[in-house]
Amino acid sequence: MSLSGAHRAAFRREAPQEGRVFSIRDAGGYPVAKDKDGSRTLPFWSKSSRAQKVVGQVDAYRKFDVVEIELDDWLERWLPGLEREGYLIGVNWAGPRATGYDVPPEQVAGWFAETS
Repeated sequence: MSLSGAHRAAFRREAPQEGRVFSIRDAGGYPVAKDKDGSRTLPFWSKSSRAQKVVGQVDAYRKFDVVEIELDDWLERWLPGLEREGYLIGVNWAGPRATGYDVPPEQVAGWFAETS
């Protein structure tokens, strides 16, 4: 399993255990990464410590604060809204370049439907 695959598996396991997910935000809002194809991705982590590590490692995110979002709210409100807007979900990005899997919100929602 690749490192990104391990981070994805950890997200699926840890978010229900935590009962929340985490993102980062500054005065301008949540960061949105845009790739060369124009896809927009909003990152989320399954543990505060994972998000905090990226804030500490990635210069572009140094002034961001880690914020928590209750899992039920994220699943019921955030994911449908992000899907409508055409965003992808960055799952447990890691490393000095904050990389990992970017997946459609409906796929992420399916992960949690499988565990119910």
